[in-house]
Amino acid sequence: MPPTASTATARRRGQSRGSSARRDDDAPLIPILARKVREVEAKSQRGKLGPTNRVKFQVIAFLVREERARVKADEAVPTAARAELLKRLDGVATILAKTAARDTSLIQLLEVDQATSPVAKRMRRDWLLESGAELAEDELIITDAAPVQASVVPAALAERQVTPPQIEARREANPFLAPDVALRAPASSVRRRLDGWELMGPLYKAFETGAGGAAASMELPPVPEFDRLSPKGLEVMPHQSRFLESVREGHRAFLLADEPGLGKTAQSVLAASVANAYPLLAVVPNVVKMNWAREAARWTPQRRATVIHGDGDQVDAFADIFIVNYEVLDRHLSWLGSLGLRGMVVDEAHFIKNLTSQRSQNVLALGARIREQVRNPLMLALTGTPLINDVEDFDAIWRFLGWTNGEKPGPELMEKLDATGFTPADKAFYPEARDAVISMGIVRRKKKDVAADLPDKLIADLPVELDDEYGRSIRAAERELGERLAAKYRRIIEARGDKVLYGEVDEDIVRLVAHGELEESKAQGAGADNVFTMVRKIGQAKAHLAADYAVQLQRSVGKVVFFAKHIDVMDAAEAHFAQAGLRTVSIRGDQTTPARQQAIDAFNEDPDVAIAVCSLTAAGVGLNMQAASNVVLAELSWTAAEQTQAIDRVHRIGQDEPVTAWRIIAAHTIDTKIAELIDSKQSLAARALDGAQLDATSTESVQQSALMHLLRQALGAA
Repeated sequence: MPPTASTATARRRGQSRGSSARRDDDAPLIPILARKVREVEAKSQRGKLGPTNRVKFQVIAFLVREERARVKADEAVPTAARAELLKRLDGVATILAKTAARDTSLIQLLEVDQATSPVAKRMRRDWLLESGAELAEDELIITDAAPVQASVVPAALAERQVTPPQIEARREANPFLAPDVALRAPASSVRRRLDGWELMGPLYKAFETGAGGAAASMELPPVPEFDRLSPKGLEVMPHQSRFLESVREGHRAFLLADEPGLGKTAQSVLAASVANAYPLLAVVPNVVKMNWAREAARWTPQRRATVIHGDGDQVDAFADIFIVNYEVLDRHLSWLGSLGLRGMVVDEAHFIKNLTSQRSQNVLALGARIREQVRNPLMLALTGTPLINDVEDFDAIWRFLGWTNGEKPGPELMEKLDATGFTPADKAFYPEARDAVISMGIVRRKKKDVAADLPDKLIADLPVELDDEYGRSIRAAERELGERLAAKYRRIIEARGDKVLYGEVDEDIVRLVAHGELEESKAQGAGADNVFTMVRKIGQAKAHLAADYAVQLQRSVGKVVFFAKHIDVMDAAEAHFAQAGLRTVSIRGDQTTPARQQAIDAFNEDPDVAIAVCSLTAAGVGLNMQAASNVVLAELSWTAAEQTQAIDRVHRIGQDEPVTAWRIIAAHTIDTKIAELIDSKQSLAARALDGAQLDATSTESVQQSALMHLLRQALGAA
């Protein structure tokens, strides 16, 4: 692409000389770049740069180079003015470099010297036009590159592909995949009013700002007069029935973001039945594969479901529903991509939020292949916690559902956005855009709104005092870590010639020091004293106290679910329960699926099983343990989502008692701050999904925020 900013210099300056609104006649682009780079820097400081801001970073980098070359070559600019302009451009470049140092994956973007993607080209064009530049016609009209059909199986995974024996039998029985004659016609080439706008950033912003109390849930049909779906002995709940009526009316792509425990699995298998979306693929966490098979048999007994284990030697190739876990999906991509799937469900869809992970790429490739082969396939993304740290966690889910391609909205969503009559320059665009995305198929119901028979849940914090030698050593280690961070902070402040004042801090430096410490801790692992080993020691110190409380609780209320994060804490708790004469079951990550299901069944059905000792990560999703109404959280998670998922193993459909989660928190330690940070993270999902009007909270990780707290504490500013 030719650098037209330099060729249009004279015309641009001629236009700007007569305008009192022009901030900078010699280089009107520089203020725009300065504003944009600050936006990117702010996003980076909060811990995450999504696709839109990465493109923005790239465009700023090559426009800085273009503008520097133009300023140097423009003889009409006085020498002093040229030096000042170059200094300002260096300032923008410095911020880019600091941002790249914070997120090293950005470094490669600094090397790109021109806009390559359509989104980058549009962004460059819009900024130049804003600065007053006149562009050539070929730069004003930017078309998207023709789509290239990508292989479902990446080259790196080709050698790992397997074909289960029965799949060959299915192919021989029906060697031809019948084409879908109703496939969607090619998208119209008619230009839309919003074609020239960068829309992904505004769409994320529309959700980030909330909507004045309106929950993010599409309008659903009323409950039908008769329940024609439930097998004998079962009954579809009203909120489930309304979702299924929407499927019956023809809607086929959903982000089903119901709170945990509202029966998303049942709704999915019934939706496949309503839409006749067979064969159906369900990609699920390993711990819930057996539960998916059981739910499919329970709600759609007329359909056959098969679970894919390992290389799939025992798979039933003639089944209607194929259930596979994320970990083994990579070796089954080839035959699944050619099976003629007419529907796909991604359970715990927040697992695919990292677009660079192979897990996410596998899911997205299969989803794209299904949309290529079938018109309006049933595509379901299930998650009670779609947002972990940032609104752009929506990105991968929206791509899977076909609503966007990551760079721009798909044709259907673009049509809805165009129909609003607004552009991102209009304030009214954002609530309208949010509604447009929601109408694509976001369904979000809260338990208190749709399930009157589900009791409310209460999280009760129980501070405990670590007053033994081990507890004192933990507090001493915290102080040492805080002082180490404070020493780094002081060195940076003094290096720039400032004085360190007790009780006053520079938040940018605090964030920088904490981020550096966190990266070092990740590299060190468990072999050195850092925030991770400290939290683990706190868990070990609390183990006996948490177990003792669980024993007392069990004797008062009956069955209890005990959650811990580390194996040694689980071991210590089980030993304490055995000493107290209580029978327990254990749910851990190294169990086989049948063993795990056997433990769950024993806990729910055997009155002699008193306590289930569960791994916070291995048992935090997809399990039904509603035989208990009390949960003990012996250790805190690093995310609010994990805590919510754990509690909702008990707070589910079928629970008829109030649910209380007892969090054991080590007083006067970093544990207390972590609990506060976890609670603050809940507001992000509340703003984006439930429309709550809450104060914005940091999107930094809990680990980094905890380190920042220790540093402020050491500096007297906590």
